[in-house]
Amino acid sequence: MPLCIPGETAVCIHISMADDLSRIAVWDPDEVIIRVARGIQVRDVLREVRDILMIDLGAPASRGGPLRCFCGMRVELPCELLPRVVAAGVG
Repeated sequence: MPLCIPGETAVCIHISMADDLSRIAVWDPDEVIIRVARGIQVRDVLREVRDILMIDLGAPASRGGPLRCFCGMRVELPCELLPRVVAAGVG
């Protein structure tokens, strides 16, 4: 599996929480970040983020598994979402 190394061509995608977004999740190519709206159901957030990763960015399929960057590395969820994911039984 390829590694995303800062300064190299491939840069891993990160996820961050944001206020006042017009959608559940928004891709920001300038920052290489998927911005996620606060207060949205975790299942909806995961579905939107997976769609952005797989459809828009060409990441490997991750239905039911961990989110993956287009390089194949695991994409970590923000800590703010993690307690909600565990409580919702999503993972």
